[in-house]
Amino acid sequence: MPRIIAPLLAGATYARLLHLLVGWIFAGVVLMVYPGTYRKGIGEILTASIAVDVLLLALVALVPAARRAEGVQARLLLVPEREEDIATEPSRSWADRRRTAGWLIGRVVLGSAVGFGLAFGLPAGYELLTGAGGWWRLPFAPLVLLGCGWLVIAAGHLQLAMAVTLLGPSPAERLAEAELRAERLLERNRLARELHDSIGHALTVTVVQAGAAREVGDPAFAARALEVIEETGRRAMEDLERTLVLLRETPPDAGGAATERPGLGQLPALFDTARAAGSPVDARIEVAEGALPGLLSRESYRIVQEGVTNALKYAPGEPVEVRIAVREGWLELLCSNRLPGGGSSARAHGNSGAGKGGKGLRGIRERATLLGGRAAAGPRAEDGGRWVLDVSLPLRLGS
Repeated sequence: MPRIIAPLLAGATYARLLHLLVGWIFAGVVLMVYPGTYRKGIGEILTASIAVDVLLLALVALVPAARRAEGVQARLLLVPEREEDIATEPSRSWADRRRTAGWLIGRVVLGSAVGFGLAFGLPAGYELLTGAGGWWRLPFAPLVLLGCGWLVIAAGHLQLAMAVTLLGPSPAERLAEAELRAERLLERNRLARELHDSIGHALTVTVVQAGAAREVGDPAFAARALEVIEETGRRAMEDLERTLVLLRETPPDAGGAATERPGLGQLPALFDTARAAGSPVDARIEVAEGALPGLLSRESYRIVQEGVTNALKYAPGEPVEVRIAVREGWLELLCSNRLPGGGSSARAHGNSGAGKGGKGLRGIRERATLLGGRAAAGPRAEDGGRWVLDVSLPLRLGS
């Protein structure tokens, strides 16, 4: 019994009833205007009224905004489980217009059927409830009224199914939505990599410098270490602020330092930070500043930054070699360092192997893959067991 009564008490049922009655009212208004009901046979009246209804609704469906208006109204009154099942975009093709016309006609037909059903059913139920025509009819009143209620419930569900079918997103809209979700996911991953690379590098340098200053005990060295920590922290704050600007989806201020994206031109400062941390850096950059596209320059900086950070973290004090050059349409990035203990820290340096690695190495591979390139990291026997990060990126992105 509760399953029978509960839907009659739901707010969605009466919202859908209102949506259905709008279609009935439209048909009634058209009927009153033309052909009217004065001195005409019922067949002629219905035929003319249906023809006018269909013609008007087909003309309305030609207006692109009609699909948007119907979609918004259906979302509000039909109460779908997922709002995205009903589109609120204007018609962009003739297929959208045909589906909108089918929806409008079906809505008016179903609404009219429910309206006439209630117009006859509710008065009949009321008469039975008041005992008109004999007390023996009284037990039939709840059945008639319950039937009217379930007519509204069934028609509301059918109307919702029609809306999902005829007003639902087209294949092109579903594809566009999927691409938008993919772009948002990629952007989130990119921002996560940015934070990992910049903040991770800053924390690594800070820890190394603070530890070295404590061990050395030289006031001059300690002062220099504090300068490096201060500068590294300032850059990390700028990177963090820039990333937060992107997360807030606020247009970045082109003149603000916080929104400036690093590139190959900032590598010397990165190398100076590593040298100040006690790791000599031998860098050879055979690419002119400004010669690379902005995206490629920025991603290259982040890749080299991660390579240097790994060297500082897992091989502190060991010399680091960085080679950047353009060869046959590819940008080659190479970052290598010796492993302490004759290679015993290879596993810690990136979980040993080009196919594995921590978040930093995974981020490098993701960057390279998105740019159409390739990346490998791990110890190389031909280089004396040195840890090597080798990345190749096409100069023509997407090639």
